[in-house]
Amino acid sequence: MTAPVIIFGTFFLFSHKASLAARSSTRQPPARTPTVHISGLAAGTFWYITYKERNPGPQLPFDPSKKTLVILGSGWGATSLLKGLDTTDYNTIVISPKNFFLFTPLLPSCRATRYVARHKARQVSVIEAEATNVDPVNKTVTFTDTSPLRPLEPTRTIPYDYLVYAVGAETQTFGIPGVKERACFMKEIGDAEQMQARFLDCIETAAFPGTSEEEKRRLLHMVVVGGGPTGIEMAGELHDFLEEDLKSWYPELHPYVRITLVEALPSVLPSFSKELIAYTERTFKESKIDILTGTMVKGVSESSVRLKPKDSEEHDLACGLVVWAAGNKARDISRNLMAQLSEHQTNKRGILVDDHLRMLGAPSIFAVGDCTATSYAPTAQVASQQGAYLARLFKLIAKRDELARKLEELNNANDGKDVEAQKILEAESLAKQIEKIKLKPFHYSHQGSLAYIGSDKAIAELPIFGREWTSGGCCNVPLLAKRIL
Repeated sequence: MTAPVIIFGTFFLFSHKASLAARSSTRQPPARTPTVHISGLAAGTFWYITYKERNPGPQLPFDPSKKTLVILGSGWGATSLLKGLDTTDYNTIVISPKNFFLFTPLLPSCRATRYVARHKARQVSVIEAEATNVDPVNKTVTFTDTSPLRPLEPTRTIPYDYLVYAVGAETQTFGIPGVKERACFMKEIGDAEQMQARFLDCIETAAFPGTSEEEKRRLLHMVVVGGGPTGIEMAGELHDFLEEDLKSWYPELHPYVRITLVEALPSVLPSFSKELIAYTERTFKESKIDILTGTMVKGVSESSVRLKPKDSEEHDLACGLVVWAAGNKARDISRNLMAQLSEHQTNKRGILVDDHLRMLGAPSIFAVGDCTATSYAPTAQVASQQGAYLARLFKLIAKRDELARKLEELNNANDGKDVEAQKILEAESLAKQIEKIKLKPFHYSHQGSLAYIGSDKAIAELPIFGREWTSGGCCNVPLLAKRIL
């Protein structure tokens, strides 16, 4: 609702300035009529926009003559596609276990997928279910309702003409013992809730009367595994909470607090410049956040994490909470889909696509986001641009398919009959129009990288005037930086 507020505020400011000008230019009492009219117009505009947001109006029904476009997922790529898609060209179906769009940098911030679907010209069917199988040969999708209130027939299979595969990825545990059972992830809302509950349990248990000094140090030792942007931001957010809130609420526990960041690579933030890496390390040092680079995790137990530094022996590090942010891997449905096209899908990291984001071996399937194996980083920025690109691409595909349908009907109508010159010219015109439709390949435009590192500080790499500008310093509104990510 930002637009109505801005419009109302603009009209209010204008009317206020007009009133002041009238008072200063004459001794006569200022006329009230213009202010009343402007305020009435602002109120009317505000009401209209609010009404349209809540009541988007009727939608076109499904058209049997249109092709079916199925979208798997409701993340950055899928939502960006749905927002830009002209649904008058397709019968669109969205299948996702979440009926909302999860803004991962701010897990509590999400918007319902049905909101976007309801504001499209043609009806979009949103099904809250988990896709379990994709058949690229018969062009079908099988999905199951995983909610506690399951219907009598929870599994269904539907056909598709085009499929957008945007199921994302799951957390990579590398098969390390105890990680899946005892570590906290930061992938879904449930993960954030679990981490919050465990975090608060550690604090309350440490504050319980009679807890030993050694146990307090263990409970209030937080270990974050993974030195990428997610791990760095997680460590920074933990530091801010412990310093700004815990210090006021539990001043007696503050001396026991400790945060450790573990990274297997030689340095943190490998995608950023050396200057920003050094700045982050200095900031963490000032914030008393320990960084252990070149250190591998060998196991996670209920009360410790087992570490193997590069030049020393394994040892156990006592801790109360382990947050795992060490990368992604393909989901089971993605691995099953790639196994069906093993001749073309040779990368175990994810789905291989061509320059138009079409899955190799299955031209009717388009894949975007973290489920793919491309040269791009698995970021929201990439997935969002891929989704917007597909929205434009499907507009051209719909136009091409419609021309091809007309040409086929014309050819079928002329089979075995004397072909008139006019029909020949019409067929040639349709063929030329089809040839003119060129599908441009996807090109990623990097808009920069941001990462919040705690203590109201952030680092940034921004392409400006053809150069890569790097910056690190105070961020008065740290959450704004995270939103830009």
